[in-house]
Amino acid sequence: MGKAFLKWAGGKRWLVNSESHRFPTEYNRYIEPFLGGGAVFFFEEPNRAILSDINNELVNTYIAVRDNVDLVYKNLRIHSQKHSEEYYYQIREKRPRKLYTIAARMIYLNKACFNGIYRVNREGKFNVPFGMRDSVSFDKGDLKGSSEALQGVELLCQDFEATIDMARENDFLFCDPPYAVVNEDNRFVSYNADVFSWRDQERLADALIRAKERNVKILMTNVDHPAVRNLYENVEGFILDNVERQCFISGTTEGRRAYQELIVSANM
Repeated sequence: MGKAFLKWAGGKRWLVNSESHRFPTEYNRYIEPFLGGGAVFFFEEPNRAILSDINNELVNTYIAVRDNVDLVYKNLRIHSQKHSEEYYYQIREKRPRKLYTIAARMIYLNKACFNGIYRVNREGKFNVPFGMRDSVSFDKGDLKGSSEALQGVELLCQDFEATIDMARENDFLFCDPPYAVVNEDNRFVSYNADVFSWRDQERLADALIRAKERNVKILMTNVDHPAVRNLYENVEGFILDNVERQCFISGTTEGRRAYQELIVSANM
């Protein structure tokens, strides 16, 4: 059984653990346009899948794990053996070119960085500080299991709307967009405003409405905010629900507070 090999901000392990009854039991293809850590994909392990993300480094990492898992693991072992705070920052500054070295770098930094989050600056450079771990290790069996789960999967680097538009009747479309979290003034602040704007929220809603009309099975998670709800609650065929979640990505205890998560589904 495959396991998610990356920890991702807003990851969906909690959904797998407590809300998997919401997933359809039968469908044609599994389609996910915001791949991230892929927790739902690895839980489902579908026979046919299209996975995509706008993050080229992320998609290349998945391709390398799928196609060259032994070389990825070989490089991870090197990172593990050389691991230190100084080494971490050396690797953070490097820009490898081969897919398996790109993948090993990303997996290593994800494991060794502070709080296990992926964040880039405006130049697109990974900038999360060292996580203070004395050692890091990687399980070859788990990585091989992930590689096996990815065999035959179509991996694409493209805009989410293009991927959603690929979904057809009886496909299962799972959407987990980068969250626009809400600050004290009730305004939207995303993890990276350049990655997912309010206009993108509107484009997502329009694309999901089109998919619903094609009888695609849809499950989307999002921040439960009136402005987001308003995009879906007056559209016939969408079912809205919510669950309370704890935010764990903040670096402070105060920031790790409970918030409401919106779940939108259709044709299930």
